[in-house]
Amino acid sequence: MQQSAVPELAHTHTRPIHWLATATAVAAVVALSSVLQPNSATAAQTAGPDAKKPTTVTTPPDPAHVDFPLECGPVKAVVVKKATGDLDGDGSPETVAVVHCDSPMGTPPDGVYVLTQGAGTNAPRVVATLVNPKEGITVSDIAVRDEAVVTDLLGYSTEDVPRCCPDVRNSAKWQWKNGAFVRSTPSGAHSV
Repeated sequence: MQQSAVPELAHTHTRPIHWLATATAVAAVVALSSVLQPNSATAAQTAGPDAKKPTTVTTPPDPAHVDFPLECGPVKAVVVKKATGDLDGDGSPETVAVVHCDSPMGTPPDGVYVLTQGAGTNAPRVVATLVNPKEGITVSDIAVRDEAVVTDLLGYSTEDVPRCCPDVRNSAKWQWKNGAFVRSTPSGAHSV
């Protein structure tokens, strides 16, 4: 066995006092770490004092600034009637627009569209078509009452009836339910 050239160091021999000092240090670290814990993590962010709350739009959407899904050829689409009100209960008004092609002759069919406008935007958009112009219906009256769209609709019983003179009159009501407008016929609906 060869002797080391370096003299033996006194602290290389473990004694019970060394084990006691190490155990005390580890116990202190564990105790301190259990007291100094970070806050528990959450998935939701907390809003600071500068956070903006969602705002509701108080001005109804203007149908003059909307491109309606209506093909009119060389003539333009014209808004002939409108009604406003909060249809989905979110505190912001929607606009219901009755639109048809600006035809120089006859009675062009109407389309009924629901418009909305998000907070912070100035561009309204069509979110629903209640009456498609392809149905050949004319709207004689429209209103928003109790979060529902109420209309009087004029139509034709057969293809033989002249397009100037609708002979069927119906009432319809649309209400926002489960993410869509649901149509119903109010009591008192009738045909002419």
